[in-house]
Amino acid sequence: MRLKELGEFGLIEMIQKATPRGRGVRIGIGDDAAWVTSRQDSILITSDLLIEGVHFNLKWTSFFDLGYKTLSVNLSDLAAMGGSPAYLVLSLGIPVDFKVKDVEEFYRGIRRLASQSGVALVGGDTSSSKLFFISAFLVGHAPYGAVTRSGAKVGDDLYVTGTIGDSSLGLDLLKTSKARAKGLEIAYLGSRHRLPTARLKAGALLAKKRLARAMIDISDGLLQDLAHLCEASGTGAVIWQEALPLSRQFQHCAGWKEVRYALTGGEDYELLFCIRARDRARLEEIRTRLGVPITRIGKCVPARHGITIVNAKGTPLPFPKMGYDHFKDRP
Repeated sequence: MRLKELGEFGLIEMIQKATPRGRGVRIGIGDDAAWVTSRQDSILITSDLLIEGVHFNLKWTSFFDLGYKTLSVNLSDLAAMGGSPAYLVLSLGIPVDFKVKDVEEFYRGIRRLASQSGVALVGGDTSSSKLFFISAFLVGHAPYGAVTRSGAKVGDDLYVTGTIGDSSLGLDLLKTSKARAKGLEIAYLGSRHRLPTARLKAGALLAKKRLARAMIDISDGLLQDLAHLCEASGTGAVIWQEALPLSRQFQHCAGWKEVRYALTGGEDYELLFCIRARDRARLEEIRTRLGVPITRIGKCVPARHGITIVNAKGTPLPFPKMGYDHFKDRP
């Protein structure tokens, strides 16, 4: 079997089964971040790869934006577990013909978000490379315990922060001649792709108040990441199409592909989380403190029902493609 047949998540499962869990590991491979316990602390660990031509294109991504996004996507993993970030280790493979000022701009983007989020860059490595290659390793804390993907129960409400589909649509616009337009709507959607926001405040508060029973960040698309949460929790889910939170800019530009972008578009880095239906009032009490709008988009159902999207009439919508897979979706 080739990797293209196994797929990204099949590969992760294979590695997970072949990797022993060491001492102090509370959650290893398979969630947004690992959760380990030392003698003095509870620690969250996550890492991400960003490879030129796979995760970013320098034709429409500035070095500053790329640095900012490198840290943001890692922060989002900690946000999904209710964590607080602390230390960044960053390793780069850099083409030798890059300009020094370009690398300086990349680190300026890192510093901008690091200063805002309280992260210290403490080390890493550099090497020459044919393509720009970024490996980021982020360490944080779990002051309220980690919110995992596996705590959802049948009957729980499903919520999402912010709006969805913006980043995927923004990327498609950046790839086309439409990106040359100076319209504010296109600029907004492009910025949602280049400069994503990690919902650290919301994730930490949901963990502190013991409201989120399960949580994941939307990196591979709403349906794909919902499937991960449901699989870990042993549930299914129903999503209400008319409840999906869509930005005004998205609705104006998406056209007939609106539902596809919203359900399967990746890299929004919003939080998808579950709470008990009886906790709706408690959630409303802290809504304004989350720092981002939240929307109830569905509910958890028995696993045998799988994942269903229904329109305003209650009719199920067919969706053969769940989201992005780094191996199956590569040409």
